[in-house]
Amino acid sequence: MVPSCQVAVLYFAKSAEIAGVRSETISVPQEINALQLWKEIETRHPGLADIKNQVIFAVRQEYVELGDQLLQLQPGDEIAIIPPISGG
Repeated sequence: MVPSCQVAVLYFAKSAEIAGVRSETISVPQEINALQLWKEIETRHPGLADIKNQVIFAVRQEYVELGDQLLQLQPGDEIAIIPPISGG
């Protein structure tokens, strides 16, 4: 069984509006692929499914594609959900 850890999820712009929070702490497996991690977050905030293909997903301030790559998370790691920012 894979041990779990507490990580901080930071929501920005539209993702914060959808989630209703700017940040929260969640418990996830220490070894998890990026897509599974997104699904864990989406389970808590189903409305995020609407922007899944538009967000930038970052783990420890490094961009991560929502795919099969395995993440090795540590307690306190930051996960950022950054939707596209429009402006001129």
